[in-house]
Amino acid sequence: MAMAMAGGREHVELIRNRVVLKEFSVHNVHTTDFPGNYPGYDDTWSQRRFEKNFRIDVFQMEEDTLEFDMIGIDAAIANAFRRILLAEVPTMAVEKAFVYNNTSIVQDEILAHRLGLIPIKADPRLFEYRSTGDEEGTEIDTLHFHLKVKCTKNPKALKDSSDPEELYLNHKVYSKHLKWVPIGNQVDLFGQVEIRPVHDDILIAQLRPGQEIDVVVHCVKGIAKDHAKFSPVATASYRLLPEITLLGPVEGELADTLKQCFSPGVIGVETVNGRKFATVVNSRLDTCSREIFRHDDLKNLVRLGRVRDHYIFSVESTGILPPDVLVSEALKVLITKCRRFLNELDAVQVD
Repeated sequence: MAMAMAGGREHVELIRNRVVLKEFSVHNVHTTDFPGNYPGYDDTWSQRRFEKNFRIDVFQMEEDTLEFDMIGIDAAIANAFRRILLAEVPTMAVEKAFVYNNTSIVQDEILAHRLGLIPIKADPRLFEYRSTGDEEGTEIDTLHFHLKVKCTKNPKALKDSSDPEELYLNHKVYSKHLKWVPIGNQVDLFGQVEIRPVHDDILIAQLRPGQEIDVVVHCVKGIAKDHAKFSPVATASYRLLPEITLLGPVEGELADTLKQCFSPGVIGVETVNGRKFATVVNSRLDTCSREIFRHDDLKNLVRLGRVRDHYIFSVESTGILPPDVLVSEALKVLITKCRRFLNELDAVQVD
Protein backbone atom coordinates (compact mmCIF):
# COMPACT_ATOMS: atom_id res chain seq x y z
CA MET A 1 0.00 0.00 0.00
CA ALA A 2 2.77 2.39 0.97
CA MET A 3 4.68 1.54 -2.21
CA ALA A 4 1.58 2.17 -4.31
CA MET A 5 1.08 5.55 -2.67
CA ALA A 6 4.74 6.45 -3.20
CA GLY A 7 4.50 5.43 -6.85
CA GLY A 8 1.34 7.49 -7.28
CA ARG A 9 2.93 10.54 -5.71
CA GLU A 10 5.99 10.14 -7.92
CA HIS A 11 3.70 10.04 -10.96
CA VAL A 12 1.94 13.21 -9.81
CA GLU A 13 5.28 14.96 -9.28
CA LEU A 14 6.26 13.98 -12.82
CA ILE A 15 3.04 15.47 -14.22
CA ARG A 16 3.41 18.65 -12.18
CA ASN A 17 7.10 19.37 -12.74
CA ARG A 18 8.26 17.74 -15.97
CA VAL A 19 7.42 17.96 -19.65
CA VAL A 20 7.96 14.46 -21.04
CA LEU A 21 8.97 13.81 -24.65
CA LYS A 22 7.59 10.61 -26.13
CA GLU A 23 8.21 9.09 -29.55
CA PHE A 24 5.19 10.69 -31.23
CA SER A 25 3.91 13.15 -28.63
CA VAL A 26 4.80 15.52 -25.81
CA HIS A 27 3.12 14.99 -22.44
CA ASN A 28 2.41 17.29 -19.48
CA VAL A 29 2.64 20.40 -21.63
CA HIS A 30 0.15 22.50 -19.70
CA THR A 31 0.62 23.86 -16.19
CA THR A 32 -1.65 21.96 -13.81
CA ASP A 33 -0.46 23.05 -10.35
CA PHE A 34 -3.35 25.40 -9.64
CA PRO A 35 -5.21 25.36 -6.29
CA GLY A 36 -7.37 22.32 -5.65
CA ASN A 37 -6.22 20.29 -8.64
CA TYR A 38 -4.10 17.85 -6.64
CA PRO A 39 -5.26 16.56 -3.23
CA GLY A 40 -2.59 16.98 -0.62
CA TYR A 41 -0.83 19.86 -2.40
CA ASP A 42 -1.08 23.49 -1.37
CA ASP A 43 -0.83 25.31 -4.69
CA THR A 44 -2.20 28.67 -3.56
CA TRP A 45 0.18 31.40 -4.64
CA SER A 46 2.47 32.60 -1.88
CA GLN A 47 4.93 35.45 -2.18
CA ARG A 48 7.08 33.88 0.54
CA ARG A 49 7.23 30.58 -1.35
CA PHE A 50 7.94 32.37 -4.62
CA GLU A 51 10.82 34.36 -3.12
CA LYS A 52 12.25 31.16 -1.66
CA ASN A 53 12.14 29.19 -4.94
CA PHE A 54 12.85 31.90 -7.50
CA ARG A 55 16.42 32.59 -8.55
CA ILE A 56 18.51 33.75 -11.51
CA ASP A 57 21.83 32.06 -12.25
CA VAL A 58 24.20 33.59 -14.79
CA PHE A 59 25.70 30.75 -16.82
CA GLN A 60 27.81 32.61 -19.36
CA MET A 61 28.38 36.30 -20.16
CA GLU A 62 30.46 37.82 -22.92
CA GLU A 63 30.60 41.28 -24.46
CA ASP A 64 27.33 41.02 -26.39
CA THR A 65 25.86 37.69 -25.29
CA LEU A 66 24.39 36.44 -22.05
CA GLU A 67 23.06 33.03 -21.05
CA PHE A 68 21.31 32.74 -17.71
CA ASP A 69 18.83 30.50 -15.95
CA MET A 70 15.54 31.81 -14.58
CA ILE A 71 14.16 29.26 -12.14
CA GLY A 72 10.85 29.09 -10.31
CA ILE A 73 8.53 30.97 -12.68
CA ASP A 74 5.62 30.17 -14.98
CA ALA A 75 5.84 30.13 -18.77
CA ALA A 76 3.63 33.23 -19.00
CA ILE A 77 6.12 35.31 -17.02
CA ALA A 78 9.10 33.92 -18.92
CA ASN A 79 7.46 34.72 -22.24
CA ALA A 80 6.44 38.20 -21.10
CA PHE A 81 10.05 38.86 -20.16
CA ARG A 82 11.25 37.62 -23.56
CA ARG A 83 8.76 39.81 -25.43
CA ILE A 84 9.78 42.87 -23.40
CA LEU A 85 13.42 42.24 -24.31
CA LEU A 86 12.47 42.05 -27.97
CA ALA A 87 10.10 44.97 -28.23
CA GLU A 88 9.83 47.24 -25.20
CA VAL A 89 13.34 48.17 -24.06
CA PRO A 90 14.01 51.55 -25.75
CA THR A 91 17.00 52.44 -27.94
CA MET A 92 18.09 55.28 -30.22
CA ALA A 93 17.63 54.74 -33.97
CA VAL A 94 17.36 56.77 -37.17
CA GLU A 95 13.88 58.23 -37.57
CA LYS A 96 14.33 60.89 -40.30
CA ALA A 97 16.72 60.94 -43.27
CA PHE A 98 17.18 64.26 -45.11
CA VAL A 99 18.71 63.43 -48.48
CA TYR A 100 20.51 66.46 -49.92
CA ASN A 101 22.30 64.55 -52.65
CA ASN A 102 22.20 60.93 -53.73
CA THR A 103 23.56 60.04 -57.16
CA SER A 104 24.25 56.39 -56.27
CA ILE A 105 22.22 53.54 -57.71
CA VAL A 106 20.53 53.06 -54.32
CA GLN A 107 17.12 54.76 -54.26
CA ASP A 108 16.48 57.34 -51.54
CA GLU A 109 13.86 55.16 -49.81
CA ILE A 110 16.16 52.11 -49.72
CA LEU A 111 19.05 54.26 -48.50
CA ALA A 112 16.90 55.65 -45.67
CA HIS A 113 15.77 52.13 -44.76
CA ARG A 114 19.36 50.86 -44.61
CA LEU A 115 20.40 53.80 -42.44
CA GLY A 116 17.49 53.14 -40.09
CA LEU A 117 18.66 49.59 -39.37
CA ILE A 118 22.18 50.62 -38.30
CA PRO A 119 22.42 50.29 -34.48
CA ILE A 120 23.55 53.52 -32.82
CA LYS A 121 25.90 53.40 -29.84
CA ALA A 122 24.03 55.82 -27.59
CA ASP A 123 22.64 55.10 -24.14
CA PRO A 124 18.85 55.63 -24.44
CA ARG A 125 18.59 56.19 -20.69
CA LEU A 126 20.24 59.59 -21.22
CA PHE A 127 17.50 60.76 -23.60
CA GLU A 128 13.80 61.55 -23.51
CA TYR A 129 11.10 60.53 -25.98
CA ARG A 130 10.50 63.17 -28.63
CA SER A 131 7.18 65.00 -28.22
CA THR A 132 4.45 64.19 -30.71
CA GLY A 133 4.42 66.72 -33.55
CA ASP A 134 7.96 67.97 -32.85
CA GLU A 135 9.77 67.78 -36.19
CA GLU A 136 13.07 69.36 -35.16
CA GLY A 137 13.81 67.85 -31.75
CA THR A 138 16.13 69.13 -29.05
CA GLU A 139 19.44 68.11 -27.50
CA ILE A 140 17.64 65.90 -24.95
CA ASP A 141 15.66 63.82 -27.45
CA THR A 142 17.50 63.88 -30.80
CA LEU A 143 20.88 62.96 -32.25
CA HIS A 144 22.13 64.26 -35.61
CA PHE A 145 24.49 62.37 -37.91
CA HIS A 146 25.94 63.51 -41.21
CA LEU A 147 26.87 61.12 -44.02
CA LYS A 148 28.83 62.74 -46.85
CA VAL A 149 30.91 60.56 -49.19
CA LYS A 150 32.03 61.18 -52.79
CA CYS A 151 33.77 58.62 -54.96
CA THR A 152 36.73 59.66 -57.12
CA LYS A 153 39.32 57.94 -59.29
CA ASN A 154 42.59 56.97 -57.68
CA PRO A 155 45.34 58.83 -59.54
CA LYS A 156 47.92 56.35 -58.26
CA ALA A 157 46.16 53.26 -59.61
CA LEU A 158 47.98 51.06 -62.12
CA LYS A 159 46.74 51.40 -65.71
CA ASP A 160 46.09 47.69 -66.17
CA SER A 161 44.38 47.25 -62.78
CA SER A 162 40.76 46.06 -62.66
CA ASP A 163 40.39 45.96 -58.88
CA PRO A 164 37.88 48.57 -57.60
CA GLU A 165 39.87 48.79 -54.37
CA GLU A 166 42.81 50.19 -56.40
CA LEU A 167 40.89 52.10 -59.06
CA TYR A 168 38.58 54.16 -56.85
CA LEU A 169 38.67 56.16 -53.63
CA ASN A 170 35.69 56.04 -51.25
CA HIS A 171 33.82 53.62 -53.50
CA LYS A 172 32.30 51.85 -50.49
CA VAL A 173 30.11 53.74 -48.04
CA TYR A 174 30.31 52.25 -44.56
CA SER A 175 28.60 53.02 -41.28
CA LYS A 176 31.89 54.52 -40.07
CA HIS A 177 31.27 57.45 -42.42
CA LEU A 178 28.31 58.52 -40.27
CA LYS A 179 29.63 61.38 -38.16
CA TRP A 180 27.86 62.64 -35.07
CA VAL A 181 26.97 66.34 -35.20
CA PRO A 182 26.28 67.65 -31.65
CA ILE A 183 23.36 70.04 -31.27
CA GLY A 184 22.64 72.44 -28.42
CA ASN A 185 24.75 71.61 -25.38
CA GLN A 186 25.30 67.94 -26.31
CA VAL A 187 29.07 68.46 -26.29
CA ASP A 188 28.82 69.29 -22.59
CA LEU A 189 26.24 66.58 -21.88
CA PHE A 190 27.88 63.72 -23.80
CA GLY A 191 31.41 64.93 -24.30
CA GLN A 192 32.83 61.95 -22.41
CA VAL A 193 30.60 59.48 -24.25
CA GLU A 194 31.46 58.15 -27.70
CA ILE A 195 28.29 58.41 -29.79
CA ARG A 196 28.63 56.51 -33.06
CA PRO A 197 27.32 53.49 -34.97
CA VAL A 198 27.93 50.25 -33.04
CA HIS A 199 29.79 48.70 -35.98
CA ASP A 200 32.04 50.59 -38.39
CA ASP A 201 31.97 48.04 -41.21
CA ILE A 202 28.26 47.92 -42.15
CA LEU A 203 28.13 48.44 -45.92
CA ILE A 204 25.54 51.06 -46.88
CA ALA A 205 26.19 51.56 -50.61
CA GLN A 206 28.80 51.27 -53.37
CA LEU A 207 29.75 54.22 -55.53
CA ARG A 208 31.61 54.93 -58.76
CA PRO A 209 33.56 58.07 -59.69
CA GLY A 210 31.30 61.12 -59.71
CA GLN A 211 28.65 59.56 -57.51
CA GLU A 212 27.97 61.09 -54.10
CA ILE A 213 25.82 60.62 -51.02
CA ASP A 214 25.02 63.54 -48.73
CA VAL A 215 22.48 62.75 -46.01
CA VAL A 216 21.63 64.13 -42.57
CA VAL A 217 19.78 61.76 -40.23
CA HIS A 218 17.91 62.38 -36.99
CA CYS A 219 17.94 59.65 -34.33
CA VAL A 220 15.22 59.46 -31.69
CA LYS A 221 14.30 57.23 -28.77
CA GLY A 222 11.76 54.50 -29.42
CA ILE A 223 10.74 50.88 -28.86
CA ALA A 224 10.56 47.94 -31.25
CA LYS A 225 6.81 47.62 -30.65
CA ASP A 226 6.59 50.67 -32.96
CA HIS A 227 9.39 49.65 -35.36
CA ALA A 228 11.87 46.75 -35.42
CA LYS A 229 14.82 49.15 -35.87
CA PHE A 230 14.52 50.03 -32.16
CA SER A 231 15.01 46.43 -30.99
CA PRO A 232 17.98 46.26 -28.59
CA VAL A 233 18.63 42.56 -29.21
CA ALA A 234 19.62 40.52 -32.22
CA THR A 235 17.81 37.63 -30.56
CA ALA A 236 16.27 36.80 -27.21
CA SER A 237 15.00 33.28 -26.63
CA TYR A 238 14.49 30.69 -23.94
CA ARG A 239 14.21 26.93 -23.64
CA LEU A 240 13.37 24.57 -20.84
CA LEU A 241 16.23 22.77 -19.12
CA PRO A 242 16.53 19.27 -20.64
CA GLU A 243 16.49 16.29 -18.28
CA ILE A 244 17.65 12.84 -19.36
CA THR A 245 16.93 9.91 -17.03
CA LEU A 246 18.31 6.42 -17.56
CA LEU A 247 15.59 3.99 -16.46
CA GLY A 248 18.00 1.06 -16.39
CA PRO A 249 21.66 0.22 -16.95
CA VAL A 250 22.94 0.69 -20.50
CA GLU A 251 26.01 -1.43 -21.11
CA GLY A 252 28.39 -2.57 -23.85
CA GLU A 253 27.74 -1.55 -27.43
CA LEU A 254 24.40 -0.06 -26.40
CA ALA A 255 26.30 2.51 -24.32
CA ASP A 256 28.21 3.69 -27.41
CA THR A 257 24.99 3.77 -29.44
CA LEU A 258 23.27 5.79 -26.72
CA LYS A 259 26.12 8.30 -26.72
CA GLN A 260 25.75 8.81 -30.47
CA CYS A 261 22.03 9.57 -30.09
CA PHE A 262 22.68 12.81 -28.20
CA SER A 263 24.65 15.99 -28.70
CA PRO A 264 28.37 15.86 -27.82
CA GLY A 265 28.97 16.02 -24.08
CA VAL A 266 25.52 14.85 -23.01
CA ILE A 267 26.25 11.13 -22.51
CA GLY A 268 29.51 9.67 -21.27
CA VAL A 269 30.75 6.11 -21.40
CA GLU A 270 32.70 4.74 -18.43
CA THR A 271 34.59 1.48 -18.28
CA VAL A 272 34.32 -0.44 -15.00
CA ASN A 273 35.99 -3.84 -14.65
CA GLY A 274 36.25 -4.08 -18.42
CA ARG A 275 32.56 -3.31 -19.03
CA LYS A 276 31.18 -0.13 -20.58
CA PHE A 277 28.42 1.80 -18.82
CA ALA A 278 26.56 4.87 -20.11
CA THR A 279 26.04 7.83 -17.77
CA VAL A 280 24.40 11.23 -18.15
CA VAL A 281 27.15 13.85 -18.05
CA ASN A 282 25.47 17.15 -18.94
CA SER A 283 21.84 17.09 -20.07
CA ARG A 284 21.90 20.89 -20.53
CA LEU A 285 23.68 20.41 -23.85
CA ASP A 286 20.92 18.24 -25.27
CA THR A 287 18.81 19.56 -28.15
CA CYS A 288 15.99 17.04 -27.57
CA SER A 289 16.25 15.58 -31.06
CA ARG A 290 14.55 12.30 -29.94
CA GLU A 291 17.01 10.30 -32.01
CA ILE A 292 16.85 7.68 -29.24
CA PHE A 293 13.40 6.56 -30.41
CA ARG A 294 14.88 5.20 -33.66
CA HIS A 295 16.44 2.38 -31.61
CA ASP A 296 13.96 -0.18 -30.28
CA ASP A 297 16.51 -1.63 -27.86
CA LEU A 298 17.13 1.78 -26.24
CA LYS A 299 13.94 3.80 -26.34
CA ASN A 300 12.45 2.11 -23.25
CA LEU A 301 15.63 2.63 -21.22
CA VAL A 302 15.64 6.43 -21.40
CA ARG A 303 13.15 9.13 -20.39
CA LEU A 304 13.47 12.48 -22.10
CA GLY A 305 12.04 15.40 -20.20
CA ARG A 306 12.30 19.09 -19.51
CA VAL A 307 12.08 20.86 -16.18
CA ARG A 308 8.87 22.87 -16.31
CA ASP A 309 9.95 25.93 -14.30
CA HIS A 310 13.64 26.09 -15.32
CA TYR A 311 14.17 28.46 -18.25
CA ILE A 312 17.48 28.90 -20.04
CA PHE A 313 17.55 32.41 -21.54
CA SER A 314 19.90 33.41 -24.35
CA VAL A 315 20.23 37.15 -25.00
CA GLU A 316 22.33 38.56 -27.82
CA SER A 317 22.64 42.34 -27.78
CA THR A 318 23.02 44.45 -30.92
CA GLY A 319 25.81 46.24 -29.07
CA ILE A 320 23.89 49.34 -28.06
CA LEU A 321 23.79 48.24 -24.42
CA PRO A 322 25.49 45.28 -22.69
CA PRO A 323 23.19 42.24 -22.39
CA ASP A 324 23.16 42.35 -18.57
CA VAL A 325 21.94 45.96 -18.73
CA LEU A 326 19.22 44.94 -21.18
CA VAL A 327 18.01 42.26 -18.76
CA SER A 328 17.93 44.80 -15.94
CA GLU A 329 16.00 47.30 -18.08
CA ALA A 330 13.52 44.60 -19.18
CA LEU A 331 12.86 43.76 -15.53
CA LYS A 332 12.17 47.44 -14.83
CA VAL A 333 9.65 47.52 -17.70
CA LEU A 334 7.95 44.40 -16.34
CA ILE A 335 7.76 45.92 -12.85
CA THR A 336 6.26 49.11 -14.31
CA LYS A 337 3.59 47.07 -16.12
CA CYS A 338 2.69 45.24 -12.91
CA ARG A 339 2.40 48.50 -10.96
CA ARG A 340 0.20 50.01 -13.66
CA PHE A 341 -2.08 46.97 -13.55
CA LEU A 342 -2.34 47.15 -9.75
CA ASN A 343 -3.15 50.87 -9.93
CA GLU A 344 -5.91 50.16 -12.43
CA LEU A 345 -7.35 47.49 -10.13
CA ASP A 346 -7.31 49.94 -7.24
CA ALA A 347 -9.02 52.56 -9.41
CA VAL A 348 -11.79 50.09 -10.35
CA GLN A 349 -12.37 49.18 -6.70
CA VAL A 350 -12.67 52.86 -5.77
CA ASP A 351 -15.26 53.46 -8.51
